[in-house]
Amino acid sequence: MKTALALGVAAAAMSSSEAIMSIPLKKIPNHDFVQSILSSQKPLTATLTESNIIINNYQNAQYYGEIALGTPSQLFQVIFDTGSSNLWIASQQCDSSCGSHAEFTDAKSSTYVANGTEFKITYGSGPVSGFYSQDVLDFGGLKINGQLFAEVTDASGLGAAYKLGKFDGILGMAFDSISVNGVTTPFHNLILQKQVPHGMFGVYLGDSIEGELVLGGYHTNHYTGDLSWIPLKSATYWEIALDDVQLGGASISTVKSAIIDTGTSLLTGPTTEVAALATKIGARKFINGEYLVDCKATLPDLNFVINGQSFVLHGSDYIIPDGALCLLAIMGLDVPSPAGPLWILGDVFIRQYYTVFDYEGQQVGLAPAIQV
Repeated sequence: MKTALALGVAAAAMSSSEAIMSIPLKKIPNHDFVQSILSSQKPLTATLTESNIIINNYQNAQYYGEIALGTPSQLFQVIFDTGSSNLWIASQQCDSSCGSHAEFTDAKSSTYVANGTEFKITYGSGPVSGFYSQDVLDFGGLKINGQLFAEVTDASGLGAAYKLGKFDGILGMAFDSISVNGVTTPFHNLILQKQVPHGMFGVYLGDSIEGELVLGGYHTNHYTGDLSWIPLKSATYWEIALDDVQLGGASISTVKSAIIDTGTSLLTGPTTEVAALATKIGARKFINGEYLVDCKATLPDLNFVINGQSFVLHGSDYIIPDGALCLLAIMGLDVPSPAGPLWILGDVFIRQYYTVFDYEGQQVGLAPAIQV
């Protein structure tokens, strides 16, 4: 069973003779994740509509890392989320809905600039709101001047999953086009301020070891073979074309789009297709689109065909064990038009496939991840 540890300080790394930066990522243990589902009747993912931002699965299973805001630095643990585009953290003015999270105190920062514009995101469980502020952001050791971010004063929409969670906020890493109020994302600011050698970042989600977010490039020691480059369908979410989804070699989906989302712990697909998949493998329905599966069952391969290539998940890859209990790491979620229908390839997929997000080239690179 994995152990949740404190994050280390971001360290410099080198690739292709150019400086890039790496941030260690930690994962909440499987037991905490599964038990959080057993004690909650809320769905793991927010319902997605045209006006919503995808912020998925706040049930203590996310990978998170450290950032700093202000002068001197105030430290926060955040989820680096490729399914959204805003940075927010708890404000000193937040009510009890922020629990004991680290809170930003503007009076302690000599570089703070007040903004005050209203910030509000509506999730499937309810709204999260606050106001915008501006300050220096230390993102993996790289300093961004004048970064707009939101100070959340009411996080009740996320419920206990945030109040009791390990993360203090979210750092969105999708595109400016879906940012609330059109705010420039931190990674885009790194590019604009010429802080990174390349407009891309690499994500490695470790299983029994630390994960890693690399800013400005990627590390070849985390994958085998060559990266397969896949063009984006749109520069909003990291959306790609999906040729097919196959279970044991048989097609089980008619959906032709997927997003690669570090902010979603599981895989999600249309409820009818996931229900059919669950029936085929003998999983039993649990709550809100989730399923339990016999831990001793021999499960077939699940294959995502993308850009003519197969990206396979073995049976052990798409279950989450906790003692004698095994959760199927695939849940039903109906994403309405125009964004959907689509599959969301979350951490379950990214753990198996090292992913490079090429912001400027508007493509993603995938290669089999090395798990030590």
